[in-house]
Amino acid sequence: MKRRSLVKAALAGAGTLAAPAYLRAQSNKKLSILTWNIADQQELFKTEFAEFKAANPGVEIEWLDKKGPDLPAFYQTQIVAGTPPDIVDLQGAIWVDYAANGGLVDLTPYLQKEPDVAKRFNPDYLSGWVYQGKTYLLPFYVAKTLLYYNKTMFKEAGLAGPPQSFGELVGFAGKMAKAEKTGFLTLNFDWLYWPLFKMNGVELLSPDGKKAAFNTPPAIDALAELAKATASGGINKISWTGRWVEPNGAFASGTVGMLHAHSASYFFVKGQGPWINDQTLGAAEAPGFWATPTNHGFAISKGSKNPDLAWSFIKYMTSDKCASAFFKTRSVLTANTAADSEGLAALEKTEPLAAAVLRTQTAHTDKLTGNWPLPYDAELKDAFWPEIQNAALGRKDAKTALTDAERAVNRLLARKKA
Repeated sequence: MKRRSLVKAALAGAGTLAAPAYLRAQSNKKLSILTWNIADQQELFKTEFAEFKAANPGVEIEWLDKKGPDLPAFYQTQIVAGTPPDIVDLQGAIWVDYAANGGLVDLTPYLQKEPDVAKRFNPDYLSGWVYQGKTYLLPFYVAKTLLYYNKTMFKEAGLAGPPQSFGELVGFAGKMAKAEKTGFLTLNFDWLYWPLFKMNGVELLSPDGKKAAFNTPPAIDALAELAKATASGGINKISWTGRWVEPNGAFASGTVGMLHAHSASYFFVKGQGPWINDQTLGAAEAPGFWATPTNHGFAISKGSKNPDLAWSFIKYMTSDKCASAFFKTRSVLTANTAADSEGLAALEKTEPLAAAVLRTQTAHTDKLTGNWPLPYDAELKDAFWPEIQNAALGRKDAKTALTDAERAVNRLLARKKA
């Protein structure tokens, strides 16, 4: 079954199976929290959980952590069993499936009752958790795409600084392509490549979301340029065939001029690239300041027996104090503006290059793209991406590929609107 079908089945079946006896016998003040591959935060969470329990006598907290590929399936299994974790850390657009199918608690009433909670967050990141006018998550940690560039390769090619337009990006990539060297790489999952289209004025869907809007002359021209640059070696083919390890590893090798990726890539690349320091690596916004976010947020499961207590818990976990502590231990942005400001000021003294990378995550957050709140996001990717890949790798010309993608996307939209 497709993930979308599994979500529907899981939510439809919620409560149909009796909870195990040991769970029914537990205190009604127990909270369970499921997080996404952050087991390394055990010591911090141990301290924070203890503090929350001290402020809420009698509360028990169960923490579960799963790796990225395992969490969605585990969460759905728990929903079907009638034992969903009270709080779940969701990433990307997966949350929209659950929100659209009634699987998450609407946090809007809580935020209206306690407006100071909303004020702690960057409003652009917070608004990324809104579906049909309702807020379903609070930011846990956030990231958006930026442009890394190899200063050494730029200097060798006679380039003074990062590109300021799509044309310059492609042109710079070509100037750095020589022998085993290529000029540009992008991550391609979760719409992370979409800024390449957005900087050309391309929209994915019409304003009402009822039909494809991307099959336009600017989109055809942009895709044709990407394909041409890929064929000539300006753009590394791993941009269209890799996912995470391959493109980041290629950039870390020191043979690629630019990498379009989110801030999490920095720590992966730095760990593999001995050449990387503040004199050799630059961090800049992509042309037009467009970026695609890939954020984590805390949601409350609709099946929670203690939604008010769960709200108190995620409110605590995203407080200035906890967000600041998480920034320090993980070096990630939290969207809590006070915590991030404090963390960046400290990081600039100890690791200025990392601070420069993370600074890009706090600027131009009004230019986020590729984060449409669509409950059929995964299916939309499946309909659109293969044709982009076909064109970029020279299997089809850009016009034909976009026409075929348009046909596939419109079929999908017709089914969803029927």
